[in-house]
Amino acid sequence: MAGNQRRRAARTTNKKGAVVGSGGQRRKQLKGKGPTPRAADRVGHPAARRAGRSEGAGEKGGGRPGGGRGGQGGRRGGANKGSTELVAGRNSVLEALRTGVPGTALHVGSRMESDDRVRESITLATEAGIPVMESPRGELDRMTDGAVHQGLVLAVPPYDYAHPEDLLSQQLPGVPLVVALDGITDPRNLGAIVRSAGAFGAHGVVVPARRSAGLTAAAWKTSAGAAARVPVAQATNLTRALEAYRKAGFFVIGLDADGDVQLPGLELADQPLVVVVGSEGKGLSRLVRETCDQIVSIPMAAATESLNAGIATAVTLYEIARARTR
Repeated sequence: MAGNQRRRAARTTNKKGAVVGSGGQRRKQLKGKGPTPRAADRVGHPAARRAGRSEGAGEKGGGRPGGGRGGQGGRRGGANKGSTELVAGRNSVLEALRTGVPGTALHVGSRMESDDRVRESITLATEAGIPVMESPRGELDRMTDGAVHQGLVLAVPPYDYAHPEDLLSQQLPGVPLVVALDGITDPRNLGAIVRSAGAFGAHGVVVPARRSAGLTAAAWKTSAGAAARVPVAQATNLTRALEAYRKAGFFVIGLDADGDVQLPGLELADQPLVVVVGSEGKGLSRLVRETCDQIVSIPMAAATESLNAGIATAVTLYEIARARTR
């Protein structure tokens, strides 16, 4: 119709050119973003986070204590294992703060109903110099991956491990005593062992870098603050670390139900010792067992009974401490 020809910006020719609604096909044409980047290069992708953790594990850290030293059997420079952890939930956060777990930030949900646990957590965090930040509920859900946080989340930094050789230079009173763990994968057992080590005068604890529990937030809580006083070293190869202790004059004893010597008859208690504790299920690995100078068992009333690693370590360290004070 003739009326349609008078419409503004109507197209009346077949010649190519910029027209209304063309999307700017000439000077302002849309540019592509290029090829899709690799998963490891995309921020927030699980592959990128894994790559970042592996790079961070190889960097030098401050070492704990004494900056760490190179050598066979240990990690150099106190390299950290894992990344920042999160303690979620009002009871868990309050317990962590009470036991002195070092936090980097306390996230408190905005517009949430407060109670005594929240108020005490904020007070403890402020006294410890931990930043307190108000965060929306959606952000807390994202941080905890949907876990039940009750509006309270504590960020815990990675533990700064010592080198196994650093435990040789500890200026602590008494005969040197070190606890080494072989295959302990429960962080609560690790925390209990660190607590027992502090109670009975051990100079430190050694854990393998692989197939072993690390000093996570759960281990910190179970240690009841002992992890702040007892150094924990990380060994890349536990067998080589034990051999290095033997060369330094230590006797290495392993705990096993089929030990040649029962604990009350241990004659090496007054010597520099490394007590090796295996997992409750598998016990000591073959190479570690062959490295030990003596295999010791804890006498029990029933042959079918067994003790978990944390309790077995506490009993052994107590007996060693008792023998040394006689």
